[in-house]
Amino acid sequence: MRITDLLKKEAIHLNASASDKLNAIDQLVDLHVKAGNVSDREEYKKAILAREEEGTTGMGDGIAIPHARCAAVKNAGLAALTVPNGVDFNALDGGLSDLLFMIAAPADSNNLYLEVLSRLATLLTDEGFVKNLRAAKSPEEFLQVIDEAEKARLDAEEEKQAVRAASSELPEILAVTACPTGIAHTYMAAENLEKKAKEMGINLKAETQGSVGAKNVLTDEEIANAKGIIIAADKNIDLARFAGKPVYVTSVTKGINEPENLINKILNGEAPIHEANRKVEVAASKEGDGIWHTFYKNLMNGVSHMLPFVVGGGILIAIAFLVDDQSINPANFGSNTPVAAFFKTVGGEAFGFMLPILAGYIAMSIADRPGLAVGFVGGALANAGYSFAALANPDMPVVSGGFLGALLAGFVGGYLTLWLERACDKLPDSLEGLKPVLIYPLVGILLIGIFMYLVNPLMAGINTALTNFLNSMGTANLVLLGAIVGGMMSVDMGGPVNKAAYVFGTAMLAEGTDAGKIIMAAVMVGGMVPPLAVALSTTFFKNRWTEEERKAGIVNYIMGLSFISEGAIPYAAGDPIRVLPACIIGSAVAGAISAAAKCMSPAPHGGFWVIAVISNPIMYAVALLVGSVVGALILSMLKKPIQ
Repeated sequence: MRITDLLKKEAIHLNASASDKLNAIDQLVDLHVKAGNVSDREEYKKAILAREEEGTTGMGDGIAIPHARCAAVKNAGLAALTVPNGVDFNALDGGLSDLLFMIAAPADSNNLYLEVLSRLATLLTDEGFVKNLRAAKSPEEFLQVIDEAEKARLDAEEEKQAVRAASSELPEILAVTACPTGIAHTYMAAENLEKKAKEMGINLKAETQGSVGAKNVLTDEEIANAKGIIIAADKNIDLARFAGKPVYVTSVTKGINEPENLINKILNGEAPIHEANRKVEVAASKEGDGIWHTFYKNLMNGVSHMLPFVVGGGILIAIAFLVDDQSINPANFGSNTPVAAFFKTVGGEAFGFMLPILAGYIAMSIADRPGLAVGFVGGALANAGYSFAALANPDMPVVSGGFLGALLAGFVGGYLTLWLERACDKLPDSLEGLKPVLIYPLVGILLIGIFMYLVNPLMAGINTALTNFLNSMGTANLVLLGAIVGGMMSVDMGGPVNKAAYVFGTAMLAEGTDAGKIIMAAVMVGGMVPPLAVALSTTFFKNRWTEEERKAGIVNYIMGLSFISEGAIPYAAGDPIRVLPACIIGSAVAGAISAAAKCMSPAPHGGFWVIAVISNPIMYAVALLVGSVVGALILSMLKKPIQ
């Protein structure tokens, strides 16, 4: 398959004009729709914007490659847009981008598609090729330039592989490149590193860890011979095979834009020696991350791994209450019938992993794999509430340290493991192999066990005090809290504030109290409002929206009812000053009404579809409707009619 098989003439627009980055993205998305590559325009655009939030796709030198891989793409394809006046894509070199390619890859893309897309990324590092694309006068000429360059590239690649196979010379410097999506940046970094090394008279080999898997894999012999290894990656790379070698770790964008500087880091002996089982911090993170960002990154690693257990287990528990017969034994509601008992048991087991998973993956984010076991055990001990006081007095009730205890266990376990790794630096080299399989897990788990036995009473006390405080709150206070957490769900729709509110709700739900269930209900109703407010506005105030926005608004009814706040992101990104305040107010109103009516949700997810298990379901529906209508009215008043 060739690049021109994925780039149709209908998906090319030359000499276009674009007012800004978002407008350029809209035009590229429309080209994909026109070419029949995308089944759901707004879903695909949402994926594109989500990728842009992770980091710029403006590569510099006037090139931008926005890309996304999602279920809304039915046919892998490309769209191309040339904008002579340029668009600000937040490019790494600060310049405007005038040559734009948008990559659309299905969620289940096969390797063939991805290899072709990576080939385009590699071609775009050739200045002559890019110049010819800019000079093309028609889509046909544009395609011809690509076809000829690709053929030449494939021939050159075959020749290079043949020379490498015949040569006994081992590369002086090695590299590994990778980016989160593994489509464009991965291959551009590898190409630029190899190209610059060739100019410098150095033999460099780059392994790419993209969506198609690892390619050009480094051999043990090459690693043993190399002067050093460059890791240009924005995702975790297993560095165990590079133990004892100089390794310089940085971002994939540095591999694209600063290849000579990275090569000189190895040649000048500036790369540190990588020690076995030692986590290496990414250079880019050292340069740009503050304490808060590091804390948030580690916390979100735990939360993201925890949520599937919370959502899956929580909904199964909710189903147990839905199918059970309370009249059999009210005290055993949820497990009275065999079917209900099955759902509650499976859901309870899944839900029970929440705190150990949270703590384990926080610790792993801090200390890599050695931290996982330490954090996991710390989270389990926090969940169980074990303490030395309980050992001395077996009749003493054991109280769980809960969410806060697991949070502490994760961070302490991670940094404790880092300290342990540094403490073991002085051990003889002959014990190197024992560290990961014996010393780290044995000593680490022992130390976190002692720590959690000491602090669990304190964490349990804080947890109990918080629970008692929530249970003792009057209706007015609960209404205020419901409004706050509901409004937080609309502040950034899937971002840090949204996640903070959701994690708080699930933590309170895990306590099993009525107050916790009230908070969870308020959080969920608040998260349903933004897409519904947008959908209502596009339906009943059509003159405020373009035809495209009105059509996409219909999808937001389903997304809102399904508790997918992100459905409103494309609208918020395009007009945050009007959309965000309207959604925040609507969500706060919904959360307040839900809390005032004491609606309780035993499920942490599911949106309107789990309303059957929510207490006071009629008022919960009223809360959702009123909040959505308030948000829609405010939004429609703030938006000016389109002329």
